[in-house]
Amino acid sequence: MPLKRLRYGFFGWLLLLAILAAAGGYFFFSRQHVYLLVIVPAVLFLAFRLSTIRLQVYTELQDFCEAVKYHDFTRSYPIRTANPETAFLRDAFNGINSVFKEISGEKEIQYQYLQSLLDITDTGIISYDTDTDRVIWTNESFRKLFGIPYLHSFEALKRKNQDVYTKTLQTKPGTATLLTVQSPNGPLKLILNVRDFRTAGGHFRMISYQNVNEAIDKTESQAWQKLLSVLTHEIMNSIAPISSLAGTLAGRLQQLGAGPGTEDIRLGVDTIRRRSDGLLKFAQTYRSLNNVTKLNLREVKISGLFENLYQLFEPTLIQKGIEMDIIMKDPGLRYELDGGLIEQVLINLTLNAIDAVKDSAAPYISLTALIADNRLQIKIADNGKGIPADLLENIFIPFFTTRKTGSGVGLTLGKKIMLLHGGNIRVESTENMGSTFTLAF
Repeated sequence: MPLKRLRYGFFGWLLLLAILAAAGGYFFFSRQHVYLLVIVPAVLFLAFRLSTIRLQVYTELQDFCEAVKYHDFTRSYPIRTANPETAFLRDAFNGINSVFKEISGEKEIQYQYLQSLLDITDTGIISYDTDTDRVIWTNESFRKLFGIPYLHSFEALKRKNQDVYTKTLQTKPGTATLLTVQSPNGPLKLILNVRDFRTAGGHFRMISYQNVNEAIDKTESQAWQKLLSVLTHEIMNSIAPISSLAGTLAGRLQQLGAGPGTEDIRLGVDTIRRRSDGLLKFAQTYRSLNNVTKLNLREVKISGLFENLYQLFEPTLIQKGIEMDIIMKDPGLRYELDGGLIEQVLINLTLNAIDAVKDSAAPYISLTALIADNRLQIKIADNGKGIPADLLENIFIPFFTTRKTGSGVGLTLGKKIMLLHGGNIRVESTENMGSTFTLAF
């Protein structure tokens, strides 16, 4: 309706201009010039008025197009102060702005929802433009997983973490791969998933890094627990009667006294009994892995835990000339954990460290406690012989040990205790330089 009125008004102005122009021509040719003094100014005024209206419409339209170009939908076009010829245009602009604001608001809500959803997931995600290599987006899990606060391009990942960069490029788009990469938190087992997609804005690639360390560790721990349960049960059921029978035979031989050949028989029976008792003790030792199933959680002062450990090993450290440092930024640090079990883990790790530094020129062990991302980390580091890279994957397997007097229980039991705490044990080691074991809660 406003547009129809504007159209009628515009044609009315044109009609009036045509009439005045015709009248001006008539009076000019009839030599009645006195009337031209009125007609000519009126014609000029009408022409100026029509051109002004047209210019205003173009100006308003150009201004709105500029706002649309730069996605500026915050502007408001007042109608009360507008000329009748542009009021309808401003009303239309305000209507378009309202629709765009609503659409923009919905898109922003969707974006914020998606961003929040991706930020709270444990899977690290990065997206980048494959044409320009520019990183479009990374979530919080990616930044924490690899310790990278910001990436402007995917190529920059090469400088931050060469291992992750290389293995990511080796993974074909559309596939998922299980692999192990190095990170600031030690080796990580990841499921790497690469997807390509194309939009009007270009060609993009999205990569997800799902940390499956904990899931694999729990599965492995449960598998070993079941195996140990079966092994200890079968060993004890089979060896106990043999040990008992060997003891009975030894008693009978003693009653018979010395005689031809009895000494060899007695020696053989004693050997059977000794080995049977050794196997029973062996089975009972590994049964301890299955006995730890519940935690006695309480708030523990970490400095007290360290002091108890130092007092326990002080004579050995002095005797072997080993220097031990306790490093704590917060001496009053407390954390909820099972003090008895964690102390046992620390004892096992300290014994391993003492054995590792025995050939070092200046043997050194450090105990460190710190809070990272609101979680406790306890580190035991040494400058010993280190662990060969090909053995790092095996050190947490039950029965596996590199020490001549080791039982292969300590690290396995320690890992199980940490899994019960909702954490894990990480290890970093370099041959002839030392090792660092981290209890990450």
